[in-house]
Amino acid sequence: MKIDLTPSIVQMEPEVLNNLVREVKETLATDIEMPKAKQQLFTYAQLWNIRRNSSTARGRYSR
Repeated sequence: MKIDLTPSIVQMEPEVLNNLVREVKETLATDIEMPKAKQQLFTYAQLWNIRRNSSTARGRYSR
């Protein structure tokens, strides 16, 4: 597949360029509190499932 790459140079008037790159002053809302995520408890059943589903190096060789 052949692709022709040509440099793209855009010519525009100085007024248009100044409108595009002028500084925009914004204020941020600093008084908003985001709700905190509830951390789930790690239960013994989850630990048991992790241990049950894990494979060990010794288990691979004992077959």
